[in-house]
Amino acid sequence: MVLYTTPFPNSCLSALHAVSWALIFPCYWLVDRLVASFIPTTYEKRQRADDPCYLQLFCTVLFTPVYLALLVAALPFAFLGFIFWSPLQSARRPYSYSRLEDKSPAGGAALLSEWKGTGAGKSFCFATANVCLLPDSLARLNNVFNTQARAKEIGQRIRNGAARPQIKIYIDSPTNTSISAASFSSLVSPQGSDGARAVPGSIKRTASVEYKGDGGRHPSDEAANGPASGEQADGSLEDSCIVRIGGEEGGRAQEADDPAPGSQARNGAGGTPKGQMPNHNQRDGDSGSLGSPSASRESLVKARAGQDSGGSGEPGSNSKLLYKTSVVKKAAARRRRHPDEAFDHEVSAFFPANLDFLCLQEVFDKRAAAKLKEQLHGYFEYILYDVGVYGCHGCCNFKCLNSGLFFASRYPVMDVAYHCYPNGCSFDALASKGALFLKVQVGSTPQDQRIVGYIACTHLHAPPEDSAIRCEQLDLLQDWLADFRKSTSSTSTANPEELVVFDVICGDLNFDNCSSDDKLEQQHSLFTRYKDPCRLGPGEEKPWAIGTLLDINGLYDEDVCTPDNLQKVLESEEGRREYLAFPTSKSPGAGQKGRKDLLKGNGRRIDYMLHAEEGLCPDWKAEVEEFSFITQLSGLTDHLPVAMRLMVSAGEEEA
Repeated sequence: MVLYTTPFPNSCLSALHAVSWALIFPCYWLVDRLVASFIPTTYEKRQRADDPCYLQLFCTVLFTPVYLALLVAALPFAFLGFIFWSPLQSARRPYSYSRLEDKSPAGGAALLSEWKGTGAGKSFCFATANVCLLPDSLARLNNVFNTQARAKEIGQRIRNGAARPQIKIYIDSPTNTSISAASFSSLVSPQGSDGARAVPGSIKRTASVEYKGDGGRHPSDEAANGPASGEQADGSLEDSCIVRIGGEEGGRAQEADDPAPGSQARNGAGGTPKGQMPNHNQRDGDSGSLGSPSASRESLVKARAGQDSGGSGEPGSNSKLLYKTSVVKKAAARRRRHPDEAFDHEVSAFFPANLDFLCLQEVFDKRAAAKLKEQLHGYFEYILYDVGVYGCHGCCNFKCLNSGLFFASRYPVMDVAYHCYPNGCSFDALASKGALFLKVQVGSTPQDQRIVGYIACTHLHAPPEDSAIRCEQLDLLQDWLADFRKSTSSTSTANPEELVVFDVICGDLNFDNCSSDDKLEQQHSLFTRYKDPCRLGPGEEKPWAIGTLLDINGLYDEDVCTPDNLQKVLESEEGRREYLAFPTSKSPGAGQKGRKDLLKGNGRRIDYMLHAEEGLCPDWKAEVEEFSFITQLSGLTDHLPVAMRLMVSAGEEEA
């Protein structure tokens, strides 16, 4: 399949569209700014609290007439541009595809070695997030603002989080075989006395650490520039740095050493300076930018290596030996760590290291999408953006906004399809919400069979009262996905040219698994064909699962305005009740705040990652290895991103 790098089939139509949009844009921008000036966020209200009242009144009186006058002057040009713009949308392709041509380390993208489908298996990491990159006036309804600056900062944080070194920590302690319950905000120093001393039964947070891996390179160099030339960066565990923590038998718990002076400024857990805008572009070394020698818990493989794995204590010298030991003992170690769960799960301050696929929702603003693409191309080679349709299409309503879907991949995209949901209503009908389907090639076998995977990214209808509409959209999603797989498959029983190793659905589904108002969606047949790692059944979540929708009134509170602060808050039940959104009550007079005290859940989880266990290559299976709720975009969006790492392996080798 040919992937189109421009939205129009020829340069003439592209030029005509550019001219028509140039005529429309001034009117669009003025309306957006005019409306935005009357919708302050809680952050702006706090900043203005000390301003004299007459100053605010003066600004309103001065700028509103100016905006109105310019708007009236721009209307005729906008009308003329709309006459040309509207019919052009029938010829527009439903996405734009961008591939990074410069794959050198200077270009920023990590080099991937081709997977041959051999060995113990390979892990693939997926992440999804609703980033609320709407026109500024609409974004303020969700208590976020400055869409263009947020887009750039979101891209930087995702890129730097995913590009940092993946550090594996193995614990040699007779009393503790799990670190999933411990709070890590940075790397643990391999030098026992310089970083954090091992503590029997518990591990404490550490400050920043001066850690150098192979060849004396600093992790922050990789985070900023990608791996050095010639190194593999395919997420393979063999390429990860490994740190051993030795435990002491008996004795009292030892406290972690105090951080060195100035280390907090370098630490990924460092907070935003007081008074600084939460989504302000941060300097290298701040927590959001992650340009520091720090990492978080989701980058750690929480497997225990035996005492016989030995080594000199240097990470580079025993990494392969420890890795082989962990593969052999992986299943048994997981059962010991989590008797009720087969995989690791956590609240993480950073995006997973070696992230392979990223699905975003609500990237509605075109300029924001371009900024986001520019930042993410520092890590992802393949990107699809500006997905959706505009204007009138068939029986659908007029679409002012695209679908908001955005997809980034480190692996080649083979086929793409997009479908718009035809049943949107209310304000949701103004956006071309739909589903984006992708087929990616992740390797090839020694017999030249392609190893492929399928990914679907979607954003369902938002109004909470429209359960029937969302159920109908889930039906369409399943039908479209089945058609896409059938139309793009080149595999037959007699001639298996492809091996399908994963099938993943992710996105903002706008319903949760606990609300009584969402019972229809909770019982949908989609959950019989695809597995939700956080769900026990309809209306019943796993104990560790938390909500992904934040209470917008608390986005800029000091307790949650940095990734590490939000991580700490969400690790406690009291913090979740305070800062996560819960189902609203239909009874009069019962507001969100009063209702939270009565609720026992962990908030509304409306961002999903589902994976299929059937329909894959018979000789292969995909199992969840890690699941993370991510706080790295704190202050930039009202959703928590989620990430899932799948381990793909041959069935007979896992047996």
